[in-house]
Amino acid sequence: MIQEERETVADRLGEALGLLVERMDARLIPEVGMNIVYALPDARSKDDVAGVLGRIVGLGEAVHPVGEIAFGASDHVARIVITAMRFDPRIRSAANIRFSETILPELDNLLFEVCSFDRENEPPGVQTMDWGVASCCREGVPDVIYDRGAVGKEPMIRVLGEDPVTVAQNILKLSNRIAYAQL
Repeated sequence: MIQEERETVADRLGEALGLLVERMDARLIPEVGMNIVYALPDARSKDDVAGVLGRIVGLGEAVHPVGEIAFGASDHVARIVITAMRFDPRIRSAANIRFSETILPELDNLLFEVCSFDRENEPPGVQTMDWGVASCCREGVPDVIYDRGAVGKEPMIRVLGEDPVTVAQNILKLSNRIAYAQL
């Protein structure tokens, strides 16, 4: 049963990755690379979360996964989804995309529920994603969480959802909106 569940998670993530590779504007990939993850229903650690090994990068105008889908492949994006799951166990998928001020109005135009946090307000001794995501989920998990970065930290948009195909579809909606924008 557990192996079957892991295969279902990996297959669904593969479907979402295929959509992104085929149709996403590569300009949405951040400098640090992108990942999309999907957690098992009772995920407690990154080993319970499938992601793309080595992340997703832009190769020219192409969206290119560096490695295969594997459990434990993402630490950063896995922590985002595990934190969100503490507030709503149905939210089992997340992806990170490039931040741009140009993108923010489009998030509102698409009627996404959006929340942000300021890294400057982060208390000492906590991990940014744990604190930042939790600070945005107290009244329910939003569709999008972003921050404007800090010294040495790239600003980032995170898209959350119940499964990776939904997350990918939301990224593609945004991708279609920014086709002619200067990012």
